[in-house]
Amino acid sequence: MPDADELVANALAAVRGTDVRQAERQLDQLMVGTGAADGTTAVDAALLRRLVRGLGRLWPRGWQPVDVDRITSRRLDARAARLVRAAMAAQRRDQTEPVPAWWDDQLRELLATEGGADRSVLAGWAGREGLDRADALRAAVDTLALVESLPPIAVLRPPPGTSGAALPRTAGTARSGSPMLDRVRALLAKAESTTFPAEAEALTGKAQELIARHSIDEALLAAGSERGDLPGGVRLSTDTPYAGAKALLVQEVAAANRCEAVWSDDLGFATVLGWPADLVAVELLYTSLLVQATAAMLRGRAERRPGSGRRTKVWDESFLNAFALRIGERLRTATEAATHAADQAAAETAGAERLLPVLAARGEAVRERLDTLFPGVTRHRLSVRDAEGWSSGTSAADRASLDVGGARKPRQVPGRPDPR
Repeated sequence: MPDADELVANALAAVRGTDVRQAERQLDQLMVGTGAADGTTAVDAALLRRLVRGLGRLWPRGWQPVDVDRITSRRLDARAARLVRAAMAAQRRDQTEPVPAWWDDQLRELLATEGGADRSVLAGWAGREGLDRADALRAAVDTLALVESLPPIAVLRPPPGTSGAALPRTAGTARSGSPMLDRVRALLAKAESTTFPAEAEALTGKAQELIARHSIDEALLAAGSERGDLPGGVRLSTDTPYAGAKALLVQEVAAANRCEAVWSDDLGFATVLGWPADLVAVELLYTSLLVQATAAMLRGRAERRPGSGRRTKVWDESFLNAFALRIGERLRTATEAATHAADQAAAETAGAERLLPVLAARGEAVRERLDTLFPGVTRHRLSVRDAEGWSSGTSAADRASLDVGGARKPRQVPGRPDPR
């Protein structure tokens, strides 16, 4: 009989192939095991070893725990994602190289809803999922095949085992619990819960105003120090449905907060590059605005004309695209107003000539980081195929000015529906 490692390799090769019967035969061989008294235990250990080894190879290739968890849920299912979490925990227990604090934070959050640590990872996972051995082995091999097939992606932070992994947190990354951000979260929570669109947009505008002021304070603080920080990055989910519209919303929120965004459609996420405080802001705003946009879309569906000729999906996508563009314009207006006010205040102090050059330098650093990590990035042309959905989405984002004073009349977003 082959040993356990060979059985796992054969099953994995068969699953990657096109011969379904061969794949089933190799899975049957895994069921039988090595023929020894502890044959099934040896197979489980070999599967876990290879899965842990595959995960370890992903970290230097740019993947982070939340990324692997997200793509496993997307391409397989939540059950497979829970197996990956258990394997990541096992890998972390045996990790001897330096591990950055942010990496442990991500893993801790992923494991918060999981059961306790179990040395027999595969058996413990199968028991919690209520799987018989055949189904557990099939799911484990599919999960292993996915982990080993993932391509390299941009390295946004020093991964475990590198020289930068042992460095302390950089400024901004540990400030997500600041009083200002707590106020922003409270404003956004109210915006998500209100049934009045005008109130939601005014609350979101106030949140952006606070965020912009905070970003300016952080920029001036950093300029006064001798740190050699580089812009960082986060990845935000853009899963179906309407992945393109979600990516557009990420881009608009990022642009309003002096960040750059790149969409990886095949992997189901957008990468946002920027300075730490700005990245926290983008993540908060995107999450909230996605909730608000979805609620507005559902209300808009109910208001559609009877007998409308377009399919709901086409209408929805046009609605969300228009919403994203309009909200993006308003967020930028709020940022520009906060920057202008700060510049005026600086004119009365010794820092009169500091603010705008500092912001310009930080923006240039973000663009350089974009060119370094994504040298071959291309632009995607927006196509709008439903005039009614576009108009409704613009109106939903246009009922109240995001300028809290409300004095400026909103400008119509230009756009021409695609006649196809």
